[in-house]
Amino acid sequence: MIKAAYIHIPFCEHICHYCDFNKVFLKGQPVDEYLDALEKEMKLTLSLSPSNELKSIFVGGGTPTALNVHQLEKLCNIIRDQLSFTENVEFTFEANPGDLSSEKLKILYESGVNRLSFGVQTFNNDLLKRIGRTHEAKDVFHSVDAAKKIGFDNISLDLIYSLPGQTLDDFKQTLDISFSLETTHFSGYSLIIEPKTVFYQLMNKGKLQVPDEDEEAAMYEMLIEKMEKHGYPQYEISNFAKKGYESRHNLTYWNNEPYFGFGAGAHSYLNGVRRSNFGPLKKYMGPIKKGDFPLMEEHVVTEKEMWEEEMFLGLRKTKGVSVAHFSQKFGESPLVLFKDEISQLEEKDLIKVSDGYIFLTYRGRFLGNEVFQAFL
Repeated sequence: MIKAAYIHIPFCEHICHYCDFNKVFLKGQPVDEYLDALEKEMKLTLSLSPSNELKSIFVGGGTPTALNVHQLEKLCNIIRDQLSFTENVEFTFEANPGDLSSEKLKILYESGVNRLSFGVQTFNNDLLKRIGRTHEAKDVFHSVDAAKKIGFDNISLDLIYSLPGQTLDDFKQTLDISFSLETTHFSGYSLIIEPKTVFYQLMNKGKLQVPDEDEEAAMYEMLIEKMEKHGYPQYEISNFAKKGYESRHNLTYWNNEPYFGFGAGAHSYLNGVRRSNFGPLKKYMGPIKKGDFPLMEEHVVTEKEMWEEEMFLGLRKTKGVSVAHFSQKFGESPLVLFKDEISQLEEKDLIKVSDGYIFLTYRGRFLGNEVFQAFL
């Protein structure tokens, strides 16, 4: 049963220095043609894999809210016309602070969007310029306040730490300011320098100085502790929420459940097959015009890979992997299938088995990649 859908809008008004997601500059792009192709892809996909009522819809990018008012309304209408979803669906739009006019907010709210995810990253204006962001700290306050006045009561803020030139005090200040906004959810990510980004080029030229591993670990520890103190317990390695506001969309991935993926560069997991669409707009839209799927590649997941994915994705959750659920899903216990791996990781104090769950220890959260690698 497919209960979630991701929709990719690849247009941005500017490109951030760290971003490696599939995106293009908005100016001069065939946005309306892209939205038409998106609608056709949904029709094609749903003709073969009709959805049950979706519990989660996530519109990401790129910057979905970079679309103009008419395009944004068109996108929302397409989603509502093509996808069926439950009355209490979690319907999320990603947004940049400063992007959302009151008219755009009204369109989203009246279209049933009930969750906004703002890419804040930091409240230090100098750092924002350094990482290629165009908004300032004041824009975050304005956007969150405007969203609340329209009626949005489920708002998430994305933060990044270990930024070039960032100190522990800088990050502490960002966290303290973030809590003053009284939102419901936070995502906190360590900066990863990805190929084909401005930061990658600067790093290769020796012109990028980022905090060392100890400083990065100190920032992550501060993130966990301050989130807990302010009523946002950690439910996944990078995610924190008030009780009842954990992201259903995030949990779809970490629970290793199937989901639709629509749009250029989008990924999906349907009927045991992982697929990815072409990223370039022409390559994405071309096949759709001919009535074909815009597939770049697909991979039939083997049973062994399903076991592995269930472990390394599930271990991202603070709660961990349920032994009973794993056994029911695959007919085998993870304690048997991964006996040696679990034993070795327990000896290193990276995971623990207790009360029917296998989960990361506090130390394991800092060395998550080492744990996940053990199951591959």
